[in-house]
Amino acid sequence: MRIEITTPNHSFTAELFDTPTGGAILATLPFEGNASTWGDEIYFGTAAVAQLEHDASDVVSVGDLAYWPPMPAFCIFFGATPASRADEPRAAAKVNVFGRLSEVELDQLRSVRDGDKIVVKLVDRDA
Repeated sequence: MRIEITTPNHSFTAELFDTPTGGAILATLPFEGNASTWGDEIYFGTAAVAQLEHDASDVVSVGDLAYWPPMPAFCIFFGATPASRADEPRAAAKVNVFGRLSEVELDQLRSVRDGDKIVVKLVDRDA
């Protein structure tokens, strides 16, 4: 399934994985939140509810979409964060990866500011 993530100045498409967390995110679409940034991570609150999955990790890949249960938060990783030990994206704690950006546009992702409105919606169930 494909989703669209829209910021005030850009739009990104992503694949939503068929996982328990992906299903929880899908069940809440469409929704919006206010962006927070932490290094090269954008995150915002979500109404989705999921537990940590067996493969949850704090180390993720560039372009990964992940769910952080304590907030709960929808996270977009595109580079190093303050928790990174090198250039790898690293979450503050274990997260569930539930999707991936179709393209990682660093300049566009880095243009998102704290407080920006983010809209997430389903684009295509069959992708």
